[in-house]
Amino acid sequence: MAAIQQLLDIPLIWEKLEHKTERMLTLIGGKSPHVAKDNGKYDDQRLDWWTSGFWPGILWIMHDMTGRAAYREAAWNWDERLERLTLAPNSFDHDVGFQFLPTAVIKYTLTGDPDALRRGLAAASFLAGRYNLNGRFIRAWNGDKTGWSIIDTSMNLSLLFWASQQTGDPRYAQIAQAHAGTVLKHFIREDGSVNHIVSFDPHSGEVLEVLGGQGHAPDSGWSRGTAWALYGMANTYRHTGDKTFLHAARRVAHFFLAHLPEDHVAHWDFRAGSSLDGEPRDTSAAACAASGLLELAESLSAVDGRIYRESAERILKSLYEHYGTWEDAEHEAILLHGTGHKPAGDNVDVSLIYGDYFFVESIARLAGWKHRIF
Repeated sequence: MAAIQQLLDIPLIWEKLEHKTERMLTLIGGKSPHVAKDNGKYDDQRLDWWTSGFWPGILWIMHDMTGRAAYREAAWNWDERLERLTLAPNSFDHDVGFQFLPTAVIKYTLTGDPDALRRGLAAASFLAGRYNLNGRFIRAWNGDKTGWSIIDTSMNLSLLFWASQQTGDPRYAQIAQAHAGTVLKHFIREDGSVNHIVSFDPHSGEVLEVLGGQGHAPDSGWSRGTAWALYGMANTYRHTGDKTFLHAARRVAHFFLAHLPEDHVAHWDFRAGSSLDGEPRDTSAAACAASGLLELAESLSAVDGRIYRESAERILKSLYEHYGTWEDAEHEAILLHGTGHKPAGDNVDVSLIYGDYFFVESIARLAGWKHRIF
């Protein structure tokens, strides 16, 4: 606790977050936000877009921490809104964990709502149905990419582990652990850096190639993908007790931390060139990694976990002091300077709802939040 008091004034930051999220509730309302650009206004993305769960996730965390009914009321029908899309053509894919963990699953956890349980289990069954037996991976996206799998899916595995716990059916967890094993074998490199996309032959399961995806190059170090792997492997260890996943999480964490600049907020890719001067930061990668580091610290003894906890605090301190919108009452986001998809030129130097979500989640953890979404 001394380390938290030394590095972060949690009561002060939490007070600022409460004020900010109250304002966001008024400004965002029922929108499905993804990105806020120079005008500070969040867009209203389609509901089957992968980011649709993060705003209601913030609302549920704030309700759980404060007891305020306004957050609960605003979050309540998001899982129902998502379920309606299953009755029509939609684009749901490997990211249903990002959509249903922060809506249906946390709603059921906090309220016991039976419809939320049903919706969460339906999403888990959908995700399990994307598993490729020969390749031992969960396929990414839709269309003709039948052999593609991506590191982001590491964060969606918690939906499958939860479904096994709820139903007593081990198959969900078996699929999650098998996919996580493939992440160890084909995504996480020896030095702790991470591939974004691995293309498999969907029939034989053999690896065909590695693709750069949202990273600078196939062999680069996309920082948000690194954060997905860190947090996802730490979660997998919590669910399985298999220390190979714990060791993998630590290896990825060491790569991430070793490549941070002086202010502890990651560039969008750690290997974007011989010099990172002028390369954009990604506050979403920083916030996600911070929460993953806190998860990792909780899996270890106080002595072994200290380095990860204190590293998370340093990241969060920098995000709070240098990247926040605390003084701008009309800005609808919390964090500035996120990077979505730099190679495509999409959403560079913007605010991203998942960056905001993981910042709120991290601070809530340090403030004593007892539940988890991922």
